[in-house]
Amino acid sequence: MSDGEFNVYEQVGGDSVFRQLVDDFYARIEADPVLRPMFPDDLEAGKEWQFLFLTQFFGGPPRYNDERGHPRLRMRHSPFPIDQTARDHWLAHMLAAMDAVGITEPSRSLMKDYFARASTAMMNAEPNAGNLMYWNLPREDRS
Repeated sequence: MSDGEFNVYEQVGGDSVFRQLVDDFYARIEADPVLRPMFPDDLEAGKEWQFLFLTQFFGGPPRYNDERGHPRLRMRHSPFPIDQTARDHWLAHMLAAMDAVGITEPSRSLMKDYFARASTAMMNAEPNAGNLMYWNLPREDRS
């Protein structure tokens, strides 16, 4: 990284802030009736993977890739029916967690933009349908 290159990971405070972000986010997931059923009973592994992914994505050490390889986010989330409601709940919790840990500008806007785009990209279900929408099939073949 060059001297003039902005690094979100460093600007927000590194591992300790991202650990707080993930812990706060998962506390919100734990209490959410829409999202909690999509997560396993034990949230610890997911918390660790999210911590490693976020720190790496925002400029920290490449520990996620070292341990898990390419993130393949869409594939990893495909078993779960993520509709607009689930996406909105997830994003609201992440933004609230950012506020709770005190992420400030310019990192806040960069992170918010990424989380909005990424959460939208994970959507794979019709609203309130309870089943997956297969994006790669023609509309008449979707079930």
